[in-house]
Amino acid sequence: MSKLKLVMVGNGMAGVRTLEELLQLAPDRYDITVFGAEPHPNYNRIMLSPVLAGEQTLDQIVLNPLSWYQQHHITLHVGKRVVSVDRATRTVRADDGTEARYDRLLLCTGSKPFMLPVPGHTLKGVMAYRDIADTQALIEAAARPGRAVVIGGGLLGLEAANGLRQRGMDVTVVHVGPWLLDRQLDEAAGRLLQGALEARGLRFCLQAHTEALLGDAEDRVRALRFQDGREIPADLVVMAVGIRPNTELAEQMGLLVQRGIVVHDTLQTVTDARIYSVGECAAHRGTAYGLVAPLYEQAKVAANHLAEWGMARYAGSQTSTKLKVTGIDLFSAGDFMGGEHSEAIVLNDPYRGIYKKLVIRGDKLVGACLYGDTGDGSWYFELLREGHPLGPLRDQLMFGPPAAALTAAH
Repeated sequence: MSKLKLVMVGNGMAGVRTLEELLQLAPDRYDITVFGAEPHPNYNRIMLSPVLAGEQTLDQIVLNPLSWYQQHHITLHVGKRVVSVDRATRTVRADDGTEARYDRLLLCTGSKPFMLPVPGHTLKGVMAYRDIADTQALIEAAARPGRAVVIGGGLLGLEAANGLRQRGMDVTVVHVGPWLLDRQLDEAAGRLLQGALEARGLRFCLQAHTEALLGDAEDRVRALRFQDGREIPADLVVMAVGIRPNTELAEQMGLLVQRGIVVHDTLQTVTDARIYSVGECAAHRGTAYGLVAPLYEQAKVAANHLAEWGMARYAGSQTSTKLKVTGIDLFSAGDFMGGEHSEAIVLNDPYRGIYKKLVIRGDKLVGACLYGDTGDGSWYFELLREGHPLGPLRDQLMFGPPAAALTAAH
């Protein structure tokens, strides 16, 4: 049986995980060609924060070295951005003219950072933080002592701020929300986190709206101005205000795009059954996921169908949050804010810096927010995902699996 041609656009974590799964299920089904816009093999984007903080090197975060592609007879084109796909002739073309024909196409174009369109956002010294090139640029910028402002108090912003502080910069985080990580933590946990980061030398401006970035005579950023007229000096500004699915290529190809490339439960695009999409660029049932666990779940399902087993279905994912700042432990999942028709069990020990909140609705755990002691996080996540009634477990829930096992035994 002659091999089919599989072309993958994008060489990131979701796509390469799909190839790994596919090679296990059907190692001889395809001739595989991969186009990656970055000049690197597949690396662990999640670990860019420890690289920025000086805790790991770029070599240490490579997941699949060049030898892996050779070993699996995968044709890899690095540093080549795909600029067009002709669906009629099933041809992929890169910016340097390289072409590849496909029988199946896997679009893994990921996402791109959103830059606040405020006056001054194109000044020198205003950067995003998304890939190896951004990380290297930030490391170089931090080699000169100075003042950095990070716009965005979400996971990425706090990791960037911590990394720049570790490298000796004076860092202020500007956040529009009422507390840090306001989408991932409740207020009590957010305040504990702020205290811990302030103890490391970070400064914060909360509920602060950026009006403009101000430049000097050489078009370098020198300050940030808030809507209330206040200004803070800045030699470097990092924007970490969110990501957008990278769907330009898909739109150009005529695929349906709504918050991402729209896919079925099989991860095939709704427009063209020969084309699959996984990762941050894909929109499944109206959701585009930006965390790695759901992307790996998608990869498993897409590989199942590419291998022509045709059995798996992706039904969406429950997600949980962790922060990659050494020495700070936090975890949240589900509906941790609670509210009407739910009750919260709370343990708050400010002296030890421990806070736990479990939200129950109708005898089921629906949310968890942990700070300072996250050892039981994965157990809570399992309970939450499975949705089993708690029954007698409820009274011991706060004390974790050993106490729960004791209750079950009685």
